[in-house]
Amino acid sequence: MEFLQQNWYWAALAVASGSWLLFDFARAQGDKSQVSPIEATLLINREEAIVIDIRDQAEYARGHIPNARHIPQGDLERRSAELAKFKDRPLIVYCFTGARSSAAIATLRKAGFEKLFNLRGGLVEWEKAGQPVSRKRK
Repeated sequence: MEFLQQNWYWAALAVASGSWLLFDFARAQGDKSQVSPIEATLLINREEAIVIDIRDQAEYARGHIPNARHIPQGDLERRSAELAKFKDRPLIVYCFTGARSSAAIATLRKAGFEKLFNLRGGLVEWEKAGQPVSRKRK
């Protein structure tokens, strides 16, 4: 007990750190639409998931997941009919960091898609995981 009284700041740091880890774990367990790059690869290979890049043309040209379909977020509602033939397959939506793709998932959900996944961390995490990226050659 004397140790805790003399080192209260370390104990407080340990409690705060542990709380943050538990919060992050609980949040990740609650949202099943978030997939890691490895989980996305498994969906692509095992269930023939369709990958959709919602970034603008310039971002897409700098690099994208191989075989990703490019449908900018602004065009998604109008072009969702192009994806209608894939309603029974999983759709993995991504942007650069994963922030914009959650709004795109909401748009696709309204269009009647059910098997929707957001690539957690977007293209940034995809590259960090060592996954391949296609770049347009000039």
